[in-house]
Amino acid sequence: MRLPSRLWPLCAVLLVSVSCSLFAVPDGSGGDASSGAMSELRLSFDWESVAETKAASESIDTNSFLLDIRNSGGDVIYSGKYGDSPEKFELPADSYTVRAVSSDFSAPSFSSPQYGDEQCVVVPAGMVIGVELNCTMMNCGIGLKIASGFLTQYPKSSLFVKSDDGRLPYSYTERRIAYFRPGKISLMIADATQTKTLMTRSLSAGEVLKLSVKVSASSGGSSTGGQTSSSGGGLKIAVDTAKNWISGTYTIGDGTSSGDSSSGGGSAFGPGDSDANAMTIAMAKESIGEIDVWVGGYVVGGDLTSAKAVFTPPFKSKSNILLGPRSSATSRDNCLSVQLAEGDARDELNLVDNPQMLGRQVLLCGDIVESYYGMPGIKNISDFVIK
Repeated sequence: MRLPSRLWPLCAVLLVSVSCSLFAVPDGSGGDASSGAMSELRLSFDWESVAETKAASESIDTNSFLLDIRNSGGDVIYSGKYGDSPEKFELPADSYTVRAVSSDFSAPSFSSPQYGDEQCVVVPAGMVIGVELNCTMMNCGIGLKIASGFLTQYPKSSLFVKSDDGRLPYSYTERRIAYFRPGKISLMIADATQTKTLMTRSLSAGEVLKLSVKVSASSGGSSTGGQTSSSGGGLKIAVDTAKNWISGTYTIGDGTSSGDSSSGGGSAFGPGDSDANAMTIAMAKESIGEIDVWVGGYVVGGDLTSAKAVFTPPFKSKSNILLGPRSSATSRDNCLSVQLAEGDARDELNLVDNPQMLGRQVLLCGDIVESYYGMPGIKNISDFVIK
């Protein structure tokens, strides 16, 4: 049996640190492994899963993944970058553990999602075995949106998130997602005298809990009010391509935890929560109604009407621009319209006064609307970044 060659990545650089007796560099002759006692193991990625992962993280490069192959006795067959691995491994009959990950992950850390796959593969004698690796998130995460009244009522307290592997302090201004290995994750509060668990959740691989931390009016500023919450609370799960985003609210002072019953309205964590985690144009088009979220793209034109846009200078209107997925975009169907109301955004971004902005990458924070000049767009810009 021989798998179609289109399923195999063409990577033929051999790491000299691995014993050459364990595999042979492919010679392109297409020989049949059944002619001898050795078998061939060939690896590839499921590109549909890679494409889904890219929808949430544009920086996925499977060639940089760390590949580790071990036999049933735990001996290392290969350890190195996937892009540097040979096209095929010639191996004796055995069972092998194949693991490919985007990065090492062993302790809690911010902004460190880990993608990859691990499979146990049985290799019979004299066979060509193809293994297709998935690209899914292997760890889990939690992000906090801390209410503005928290610091006022708890000026001497601090929050941190804890698992069996360690803990991370979570400042009141922190916007990043904290990542952990799957398991129980606890939200803790501490002051100079005591530490208490506010709530605990069990998270699986690929799940990210976005939690709003609020203070009840009756809490009275007790430094560690609240209690351990049960794992219930009616959490609502929404799927966003490669991650399961779970919304929830914890109110300090009454020990309650609840799900977020709304599906839109600009929930704080997930794509669009910050300029560092801005939505793509495609993601924004699927997020109509989101409020105060970040979207990234390129200024590709302006002078919008309900039927057309202008992509080449000179431009006449200061009140709008067109945001595209790449600087070379020339079709409004692939773009977002952008309202430039009077203020800093208009002063800095309009193409009449700033022709040099054409083709520049920008990040915009605003409201995603279904129609502005007859197409999905962004209005009410509250902040922006010019890259």
